Amino acid sequence: MDEETLKAIAGQLRQPTGEYAIQVGEKMNEGNLHINLNTFEALNLATGDNILEIGMGNGYFVKIILSIDNSIKYTGCDFSEIMVDEAHKQNENFITSGQAVFLKADANELPFEPETFDKVFSVNTIYFWDSPKIVLAEIWRVLKPKGQITISVRPKSIMEHYPFVKYGFRMFTKEDLTELITNNDFKVIDIIEKAEPEVELNGELTKTATLLIRAEK
Repeated sequence: MDEETLKAIAGQLRQPTGEYAIQVGEKMNEGNLHINLNTFEALNLATGDNILEIGMGNGYFVKIILSIDNSIKYTGCDFSEIMVDEAHKQNENFITSGQAVFLKADANELPFEPETFDKVFSVNTIYFWDSPKIVLAEIWRVLKPKGQITISVRPKSIMEHYPFVKYGFRMFTKEDLTELITNNDFKVIDIIEKAEPEVELNGELTKTATLLIRAEK
């Protein structure tokens, strides 16, 4: 791929827009299945949990979360208007029942009252946070006392094989992510690394993995 194509891919992964946005969302669903499943398992969802996802994309995986217990309340926010619209279409029944809410929002300024959520999580978005310190402070603000944050990424050892990451991606080792979270007042309670099935990249199978950190306010 030429550099302009790689730059365009990186931009769409950051914020799907325009005529290809829906297709990008669908491709992300395919590539992110296992990291989402690993994240949901690590959340340890409990009866009555009020949870927030930052960067839910088209909301394809929300049904998995909400099928665990119908007392769980889910809020998803994304700064791609098209992804929010698609999430509404994907989850009409959960919206109607009052179990799910989706809105366009910037993670730097979350539109929620302090101490609203039991758990906040984000999958494959922290690469794009211009100021992780600001976002983590916002997450701290909206979490209840003893609330938990879960951040899931592809580790740097995986990401550095993707040619588009040179355009706007901040990559993390386990140590990088741990340091970032602990330096912003959270107490790390779990670090999980899991290999995933190999994926095709440039015509070849390549390794991929989940790295996630769960921490407490």
